[in-house]
Amino acid sequence: MHFLCKKLSMNVLVIANDWQKEELLNLPVNNTIRITWIKTTTDINADETFDACIDLLFENDRPRVEWLKDLQSPLIVINAVTTLLKDIQQDFIRINGWNTFLKRSVIEATTNNSELKIKVEELFLSLGRKTQWVPDIIGFITPRVVASIINEAFFTLEEKVSTKQEIDVAMKTGTNYPFGPFEWGEKIGLPNIYSLLTALSEEQNRYQPSALLKQTVLA
Repeated sequence: MHFLCKKLSMNVLVIANDWQKEELLNLPVNNTIRITWIKTTTDINADETFDACIDLLFENDRPRVEWLKDLQSPLIVINAVTTLLKDIQQDFIRINGWNTFLKRSVIEATTNNSELKIKVEELFLSLGRKTQWVPDIIGFITPRVVASIINEAFFTLEEKVSTKQEIDVAMKTGTNYPFGPFEWGEKIGLPNIYSLLTALSEEQNRYQPSALLKQTVLA
């Protein structure tokens, strides 16, 4: 029987912090899904089984990857904005799970296994979201754009054109963005922004992080 049959309850493990949990529950969750929330891998019993696992706190290290494999779940979804599937070498599904993006009605995702796509789409539909499939590229689509905007704001501040507050207000009122670039950067985490830009700049110089952003992150 199809493990995501709508007449049955789907047992899903979600590894998340409080912020991520709040964002993921921002949209209505279907009553056919049962979520077990944990913050660390030691918070569940070894004999528990799950139809899917969403690891929003994923780090690409051997112990974490092996732990996820040992779950033997049909679907392993990881929040991995800068880590490619080819580097993980597992049949996982990458998503953009950065702060502020999880609450959106669309999830950016990528997989190397086309047979998993329908199952992933059904999983996120149960969480009130549609799935937007993108190539297995560093940064997906939206994080690239937002990181570039935040980087430009740091260049502008570095050149003393304006203040943080003025730039945030101008961007929110002039472009209807949900946050100003500095506010957005703080919510996402400036180390995440810097890490993505650094990775992208290895192939395209236009993503080179501003000196001020680098200084702020590494201070």
